[in-house]
Amino acid sequence: MSNHIENGQVRVLGIDLGKSVFQLHGVDARGKSVLKQRLKRDKLLEFMAQLPPCLVGMEASSGAHHWARKFQGYGHEVRLMAPQYVKPYVKRHKNDSVDAEAICEAVQRPNMRFVGIKSVAQQEILSLHRIRSLAVKNRTALVNQIRGLLAEYGIVFPKSIKQARRAIVLILSDESSEMSANFRVILEDERDELAHLDERIGKYEREIEALAKAEPQCRLLMTIPGVGPITATALLASVGDVRAFKNGRELSAWIGLVPNQHSTGGKAWLTGISKRGNGYLRTLLIHGARAALRVCENKPDRRSQWAVSVSERRGANRAVVALANRMARSAWAMLVKQEAYGASAAV
Repeated sequence: MSNHIENGQVRVLGIDLGKSVFQLHGVDARGKSVLKQRLKRDKLLEFMAQLPPCLVGMEASSGAHHWARKFQGYGHEVRLMAPQYVKPYVKRHKNDSVDAEAICEAVQRPNMRFVGIKSVAQQEILSLHRIRSLAVKNRTALVNQIRGLLAEYGIVFPKSIKQARRAIVLILSDESSEMSANFRVILEDERDELAHLDERIGKYEREIEALAKAEPQCRLLMTIPGVGPITATALLASVGDVRAFKNGRELSAWIGLVPNQHSTGGKAWLTGISKRGNGYLRTLLIHGARAALRVCENKPDRRSQWAVSVSERRGANRAVVALANRMARSAWAMLVKQEAYGASAAV
């Protein structure tokens, strides 16, 4: 280990993460570069364990949360940043050394926005969500394939998973159709694959529901109209410490549910939503808002009547997004105040 490290001169360390090779760039208290080193994966933890505690910056990329937890265990202060916030600090052509230097520079900026470090439990919940999401996509693709194959035989059925299950049973029981025996075997295989995916998705959803029931904060979030176990667990696992956001609008902006602003010369233009941040979480909130909007006409409360008025004035799609925005803001208020859904939690 170099004298700079032994003397504790490295105060800020930027690490460019990779699969097998990691580039390090360290500076002292005056900002002078004192460390430029390239380490293989099996040597990184050993190096960080011997390094005196310092500020460590990394991009929030694959594996970043794992390394952040490990480095915190050695006494380091670890901060993760979105890659798009680090890019402006790259001074010349991209390579690992330049990227590490840019990370080291970006992590020291006072106005930099950081990503919360996720716990193992949070990552396990999000992994369950990702597996379920992939299974749903595969099921949709399978049903679309079945629809396309049957259309070649002049067989068309309504769009829905439920209709697809019913139609396949009726088609296979119809002996008068012009389908050959070989194609019937193929269709039976597709039916069995659909049943297998249904079983997997149902299993994942039951696990998510059990997690939501066991977590008090998830039960709190599920009091919001349009928020169920899937949205509640995804929101809680993705956000982590909700106090990292100053207010509910910051949370909705992080999800990407606020208008995109393009202003200059004192004139402001607001366009569609920014769609930044977590696309999966944004999709869940919008789907939940769409379900809630369907029953708003029958409810006398102020928020429901507001959603109906927005729908009448601006259209259903804008009303859905606006309601999803308010759901996110209400979630922030409820988690901060630890209050159930109501007038005091509505933002």
